[in-house]
Amino acid sequence: MRCTLNLKEPKGAKPTLILFSAYFNKENKKFVYSTGEVILPSEWDFKNKTPNNLNGRNEQANHHRTIKRQLDRYTNFFSDTVQKFKLANREILISDIKAEFNTEFKRTTAISSKFFDVYDIFIKEKTQDYTENSNTVSTVSRYKYNKTLLQGFEKHQNKKIHFNQINNSFYKSLLNYFIIEKNHSANTLRRNIGLFKTYLYWALENEHTYKKDFQKFKSPKAQQTDEVALTLEQVQEVFEFDLSNNKRLEQVRDLFVFGCSTGMRYSNYSKVEKKDIQSNMIKVIDFKNSEKSLEIPLNEFSNYILKKYDYRLPKISNQKFNQYIKEVFKLLGYNEDIKKTIKIGKEIIETITPLYKRISSHTARRSFITIMKNKKIPDKVIMSYTGHRSLEVFNKYYKPNNDDRKDFMQTVWKMQNAPLKKVN
Repeated sequence: MRCTLNLKEPKGAKPTLILFSAYFNKENKKFVYSTGEVILPSEWDFKNKTPNNLNGRNEQANHHRTIKRQLDRYTNFFSDTVQKFKLANREILISDIKAEFNTEFKRTTAISSKFFDVYDIFIKEKTQDYTENSNTVSTVSRYKYNKTLLQGFEKHQNKKIHFNQINNSFYKSLLNYFIIEKNHSANTLRRNIGLFKTYLYWALENEHTYKKDFQKFKSPKAQQTDEVALTLEQVQEVFEFDLSNNKRLEQVRDLFVFGCSTGMRYSNYSKVEKKDIQSNMIKVIDFKNSEKSLEIPLNEFSNYILKKYDYRLPKISNQKFNQYIKEVFKLLGYNEDIKKTIKIGKEIIETITPLYKRISSHTARRSFITIMKNKKIPDKVIMSYTGHRSLEVFNKYYKPNNDDRKDFMQTVWKMQNAPLKKVN
């Protein structure tokens, strides 16, 4: 009886599964078991049956050593199991060995090696158990959207996501995708990476994976973001821009202005109906936190838009909204290059993107808060509209632009008595 490790497709050009095999002389049969590990054939030492870069100090060598440690688990477990059977004077049969392997490596179903199938189980569990795990509808929606983001990353990479390939190299590629392709802000990136790691911790705890590399992933730090906020004049410009020949963009624009004039999150302001209007106020339960009640007075902008649509605002998914609103601002000529800075660990990542790509549904809420603060409306009043309870979180939304900052400086630093001697 002997065991070995082989590749499922040794002559292929793509990563292939590594199989554990044992030959049973008495039964004249071979026991084959998938380790779940994958590797490129060009990175495999066919003579020694092991990854071919175990001594280097680069990312590939670290990955190969991780694979080697997992492969050793299979060969060592096989030897221990055979020895256990012999000591018990028990006949060694392939069916019994397979049962032992299934118990040890939790391969009772094929689903455990499929990343997105496992993600579906994760979402189902979170959906079914709101109260015990404190998962609101909003949180579960974010888990679902995170799955969509990861599927987009898989498509972008043109490479399937496997649990056993989630290492530092994978993480860097994922960060680049989120920052460059999806244009995540620092705080959005931090939130989505946190959701991703929550899923991986769950998968580890439920024994769908054994890799722990993700525990060392450096999450982006919460910071004052350099995201944009519009002025009241810019909101007026957006509102008056003629989009009558494009109903899709007109509806998105109107929803955006409605958000700018109410300060609500998209999950709230996109669902306002006539029944929510009482005594000239919008009265709703906060979608993100059902313990909060929001009461926002109507103004000329919000009232006009509600009446325009007969209190039935257009229904657009947040994902589509964020895609379409960028088209609106591109048509408006918001092409100025904006630098975005994100710090991850000690690494600072800077990207340059046109302004219209920085506009999203959340820009409306940020603009509302900035406009109101610039008009000297007290924080407590604004927070009563937005539902903020933490002044620290609230102040992160305030984004004075350069013109405002210059005006504030000149307003305060005025000479009471002009000097006798003028300077040129």
